[in-house]
Amino acid sequence: MLQVGLSLPRSPGGADGGFPTAEPAECDNTGTGQEMFGSSPVTIVITSEADTWDIDASSCLGRGQFVDWDRMPDADQQARIPRNILSKPPKELKKLAREGYWAASRALRAQVYHHLIQQVTCRLVTPDALVYRDVASRLFGKPCVSSHPLPEFLEGCSMPTYCLNLEGITALKKILICVGNLFPDITYSPILPSLVALLLHYSEDEAQCFENISRLIASNAPHTSYIDQSFLAHQASCMTFGDLANKHCPAAHKLIASTSENVFEVYSEWLSWLFHDLPFNYAIRVFDVYLLEGQKVLYRIALALLKQYKLSVTSAELEGTDIKADLQAFVQNVAEHVTVDKLLERAFGIRLFSRKEIWLLQMANRKALMERGITMVQSRQSFHLAVDMQNFSSSIVTAQEMRIVWSWIPERFSLFSPLLLFSTSEDGCSLQRFYACCEGYEPTVLLIKTTEEEASGSLCSLPKVCGAFLSSDWSERKKSGATSGFFGTGECFVFTVRPETERYEWVFIKKPELAKAVPRSRQRSPSPSPASLLSSSPDGRSTSSNHLTVPTLQRKGRLSPFLAIRHFLLPSKTASMFMSGSREGIIIGGGGGQALSLDASLLWGRTEHCETFDNPPLCQENFKVQLLEVWGFQN
Repeated sequence: MLQVGLSLPRSPGGADGGFPTAEPAECDNTGTGQEMFGSSPVTIVITSEADTWDIDASSCLGRGQFVDWDRMPDADQQARIPRNILSKPPKELKKLAREGYWAASRALRAQVYHHLIQQVTCRLVTPDALVYRDVASRLFGKPCVSSHPLPEFLEGCSMPTYCLNLEGITALKKILICVGNLFPDITYSPILPSLVALLLHYSEDEAQCFENISRLIASNAPHTSYIDQSFLAHQASCMTFGDLANKHCPAAHKLIASTSENVFEVYSEWLSWLFHDLPFNYAIRVFDVYLLEGQKVLYRIALALLKQYKLSVTSAELEGTDIKADLQAFVQNVAEHVTVDKLLERAFGIRLFSRKEIWLLQMANRKALMERGITMVQSRQSFHLAVDMQNFSSSIVTAQEMRIVWSWIPERFSLFSPLLLFSTSEDGCSLQRFYACCEGYEPTVLLIKTTEEEASGSLCSLPKVCGAFLSSDWSERKKSGATSGFFGTGECFVFTVRPETERYEWVFIKKPELAKAVPRSRQRSPSPSPASLLSSSPDGRSTSSNHLTVPTLQRKGRLSPFLAIRHFLLPSKTASMFMSGSREGIIIGGGGGQALSLDASLLWGRTEHCETFDNPPLCQENFKVQLLEVWGFQN
């Protein structure tokens, strides 16, 4: 397979911070291709020998002259630039960046970029401009064309050059080669070429650009990441985006899941949407806010693109089309659908959880990938993440229905095939047998098929199928002692499969701003007991106004779970009643009723609206169970 490399024709010589000059030599071109980025064509040369780059040391003008100014968008001269803008507090700078103030002046944007990056906390030993000049002089100092190995982290990566001229593209290659020399731990980083290219548009010289990108690479701020530097980290970020899309763009996610055999493959391109496919005047506005807000803002903007894409297409239009390519084409022509200001406005209207919470999700995804054999040191690897449902067999749902359910669950679990743990048709209608078969597995999927007979004995419509995704091991119920308290995390959800396919998530997924982060000094209170709920009124509402924080025992060295309730101050005690089990039965969802409750015989159940998931009844309120299955995840 051919790899992408750049082999560029010679250009006029010049000086660059002391680099020697000479008459340029010719470079070999083995083929050409065009890729469009907005209205600006970007030339990418495909070579069959992608292990080297030819560098013409004489084609380096420096002093910011890396840009083809005829292709650069005009600055917005009408915007008012606040005085002493660089001395503004971070919160005000963030507001100005979101509103596009940097676009008022190219010189201003260059100043702001350098200032912001110099404020990034990074490792003590981080290469700077002086180191770059020394290394570049050693590698490229001779006045001739020299060949250099393609940095390992660029294997299979695209090379957008935006509005760079030939000298800028040469500078881009030199900086990336030096990064490869000075950061040997980077094994895969598809976003890095785009970031260097964008920075070069607003850098005084190569050395300044190198120093700034080095600080982003070496950032060590807690729970903050600018650049993924391994295939493991990149894949974990893609899985995290898939999880966020699943939660925040349910309509688009449902569309993609219904038209693509491998949803993850579609989401794995999310960074390319932002830093490969977006036109320059969109990508640079993304970069403006990215420098101030880190990777979290990239998730927001990509989610906004996904929402906008859903508005522009229908399921019927996508039948028989390659949705991955269709999404790419949409992003490349995004100006036909939404302005950059409106896109960012919609992005910041998406309420995500805290940076720490997203970091916990990324760490959990990393762990799942490592269980699949992905390591920190390996480079790009081809492997199929979609679950093969060809051999799937259930007495309740079809393989296609299970594929839809599988598309709802967190990405790190969907890496693994479904494993039948318990079935009433095989294991009998016994709650104790249910617990014995399910304990030790986390998470699980509960499936229920009702009979045509209601609990009252009268006939109803056709059997319904509903269920729940349960994030915690059923053995957690024992930690609550005699009170049988609720447990689980905000990743739990309930759903219906027949007659309609619908999912109901934790209410704070849509309104995370209502669930404030818990201060470390805050004392934690236990969860409410549902013991009386099975034997008396289903109304579990509390009159207390205290915020709920539920402690969970942690194994030594274990990461805190994503959306663990103890991370949040919730407005009511009924907002986190996820799952509960006792000798009398099981309950899923609470507050004003239970989303699902089953008695000890596993034959009779009830479903109601509940405050935890804000769901309607999942089938007839009082129902009889025809079949019940519990599925785990096979490693």
